[in-house]
Amino acid sequence: MTELEKGPTGRRRGRGARERILSASQRLFREQGINRTGMEQLCAAAEVSKRTAYQHFSSKDELVAEYLRRFDPTVLSGVLDRADLTPRERLLAAFEIPPTTPLCPYIAAAVELHDPQHPASQYARDYKNAVAARLADTAREAGAADPERLGEQLALLLDGAAARTRVLHADTFPTAAAIAAVLIDNAIAATDSDEH
Repeated sequence: MTELEKGPTGRRRGRGARERILSASQRLFREQGINRTGMEQLCAAAEVSKRTAYQHFSSKDELVAEYLRRFDPTVLSGVLDRADLTPRERLLAAFEIPPTTPLCPYIAAAVELHDPQHPASQYARDYKNAVAARLADTAREAGAADPERLGEQLALLLDGAAARTRVLHADTFPTAAAIAAVLIDNAIAATDSDEH
């Protein structure tokens, strides 16, 4: 094996390089942001050469898009698919987020990239629309008068709480959950009053 066939630490490149690059990008992008993570640092963390990285991803933009694409597409399934909770309880459980949870990677990417045409921006839009749709579906199950509106309100409240928690270094999710309970109960009560 020649030196050109080896990565920066002498490891054989090839198998697993793509996954190492994605794993390193997931860690570094979440810890320090997309713009502050350079390709040299990313390659060192993934134990690949820049050449290998660019063989797998033609640009950092392509890597960022793939990084976001790989997040769980089922959107809040761990909470919204729980059979042990009523639909109302599932909506409120979406706000039970530890304050140490990193900022949503889609929000972070959209803020850092500033380009609505970037492929990662499209993934962020799709994901955020999917969150509101999942919340609306659960709101419909709960009997909300206008489930799409409630879904959008709750999605906005979740994103706002995530951003405020990060900026203020304080847990704002309990306050958001209290506001969500009022919104949910008002939406369900509106349906009940419409039926009478």
